[in-house]
Amino acid sequence: MQEKGLLIVLSGPSGVGKGTVRKEIFSQADTAFEYSISVTTRKPREGEVDGVDYFFRTREEFESLIANEKLLEYAEFVGNYYGTPVDYVRQTLDNGKDVFLEIEVKGARQVREKFPEGLFIFLMPPSLSELKNRIVTRGTESEEVIHNRMLTAREEIEMMELYDYVVVNDQVELACERIKAIVVAEHCRRERVEHRYKKLLEAE
Repeated sequence: MQEKGLLIVLSGPSGVGKGTVRKEIFSQADTAFEYSISVTTRKPREGEVDGVDYFFRTREEFESLIANEKLLEYAEFVGNYYGTPVDYVRQTLDNGKDVFLEIEVKGARQVREKFPEGLFIFLMPPSLSELKNRIVTRGTESEEVIHNRMLTAREEIEMMELYDYVVVNDQVELACERIKAIVVAEHCRRERVEHRYKKLLEAE
């Protein structure tokens, strides 16, 4: 009997380095996760392929997915919808592959409500001052935007209780090692595997 894959949800406050950690994980040769492909209503950019980079859909098609509860989570950003398709995730998990989802905290809360059996990992900055330093170093935000993002970060950190594990992103390589170790441990969790081994007893 094939073991189902895990839905791995990596989340955390803006500026903590979620994208950097995800890219590092997927650059490693032993990574076997499937990266979750999002649905979007924005137009494809040059070189982007439907079903590889995104599932490109019209606004009407996207709103139909919302109405039919075909999205684990969704949000509207700069006039376009973005979301995670339920069918793609479930089909990939049923094929025994782990699906990796890097997402904002609000989206993770939506996923938790609809898919509580997922593995939820909160990426934490070493400190709030370090988080602010990372945002400032980008050099793309005004003082007001930085202030508002720090207020939002505090609110998001208070939502940590929605998650199963907390990983500090002090060094990207170490954060990746911790995340991959958590996934290995979750695959060995009794609740996930006991039904398979009880079937072995029945076969004797």
